[in-house]
Amino acid sequence: MLKSLLRVKPVEPAGHIDGGEPFEGSLDGEVTLKRTLTARHLILLGMGAVIGAGIFVVTGQAAANHAGPAIMLSFVLAGIACAFAGLCYAEFSAMLPVSGGAYSYTYATLGEGLAWFIGWCLVLEYLFASSSVAVGWSAYLVSFLTSTLGIPFPAQLAEAPLAWKDGSFAVSGAVINLPAVLIVAAITALCYRGITQSSLVNAVIVAIKVAVIALFIGFGIQHVDPANWTPFIPENTGPGQFGLDGVFRAASIVFFAYIGFDAVSTAAGEAKNPQRDMPIGILGSLAVCTVIYIIVCAVLTGMLHYTQLGTAKPVATALETYADLAWLKTFVEIGAIAGLSSVILVMLMAQPRIFYTMSRDGLLPKIFGRVHPRHRTPHIGTILVGIVACLLAGLLPLNVLGELVSMGTLLAFATVCICVLVLRHTKPELPRPFRVPAIWLVSLLGAAACLFLFWQAFIEHWMVFVGWTVLGQLIYFGYGMRHSRLNKPAAGK
Repeated sequence: MLKSLLRVKPVEPAGHIDGGEPFEGSLDGEVTLKRTLTARHLILLGMGAVIGAGIFVVTGQAAANHAGPAIMLSFVLAGIACAFAGLCYAEFSAMLPVSGGAYSYTYATLGEGLAWFIGWCLVLEYLFASSSVAVGWSAYLVSFLTSTLGIPFPAQLAEAPLAWKDGSFAVSGAVINLPAVLIVAAITALCYRGITQSSLVNAVIVAIKVAVIALFIGFGIQHVDPANWTPFIPENTGPGQFGLDGVFRAASIVFFAYIGFDAVSTAAGEAKNPQRDMPIGILGSLAVCTVIYIIVCAVLTGMLHYTQLGTAKPVATALETYADLAWLKTFVEIGAIAGLSSVILVMLMAQPRIFYTMSRDGLLPKIFGRVHPRHRTPHIGTILVGIVACLLAGLLPLNVLGELVSMGTLLAFATVCICVLVLRHTKPELPRPFRVPAIWLVSLLGAAACLFLFWQAFIEHWMVFVGWTVLGQLIYFGYGMRHSRLNKPAAGK
């Protein structure tokens, strides 16, 4: 058993793509993913995932409940951790341009057992990410329908029937978050259709939401009251509630906003020139988005006292207090509806590609690795992921979904930081189009920062995370270990 857990996936220089197939190879006669994405597409994919949830949803709750105006500092801390991880991702994605992201990198360095664990964390990350963003999307849509268009929408059909209070679930009185379910279903259908169509829609949406954010910054800064930034770090009122402890807790929560460049890495199997374009896509989207987040946080907490931002639509909430910005609130709601749609799109594109890679490795049933003969997408996995995401979006509250996403993301990032250092020593001969500078410093600081932030959320949600991990291990030991493709050589002896 230990030998199975530690076996690594072979990595050879021939695996570097030059218009060919991913390093895991293709099965005879099997339809593979289509390579259509350029560096521009990849940057826009990253921006599509990163710009959206953090600004339009997560920022307000993290400020109101944990950091206050120091939410700006929380984004800086999360951005630093992401910068370390992003450099490691860039080296890996250029060296091993395959679908699967952190899962594939771990499989090539630390062994099958840990690779499965990270893959299962990525499942948690993307499933819950698409669902949590759908909840925020629902809040902006309902606000737009009711306050702007005057169309009433039943509250019982716009909220989750379960609420998270004092460390446990409670019944909220609602029936289902219907808009969240419908947007997930619609985007699942788009992802089924094809990667080219999905990336085109994403590019249009990114242009819309960047324009809306620019308008918010330009007009909102005129209403900033510096008094709202005092005290910058509110006094601590309990574990994870304000003070430096709250700043760190908020950093672990807003880390959710940065999962976009991990989604970029999962699209490596569909990039035209991944050795050059993947580092550009990952680091480019990270740099642009971090600057935008910090500026928006400054304007948002300056316009409205942080205690009033704890809603699922904080930007719209801030604008509601200024009559002369009522017109901008409408644009922001439209931008948020479009922007959050692109985040859901990228998340629902990424998750089936994790399943696709794990299936081709034999760790999941073959059905997850099937590619549509005409659309060239992992269509079965896309449908199944969409169904589960619909259920999560319709039934669970935003605060639980968001923190679980951050936990899965942070573990994946920490593992990639360690893996890139390990592979430098186990496979020094592999060509590396991009190399992490000061590898020992960057990789170890990146892993430490990510694990530290992971612990902030784990303290409260450890039971949920442990339960998810146990479920994953049951699947691996019950199916994956026995059906792994690395078992085939042994079977043939």
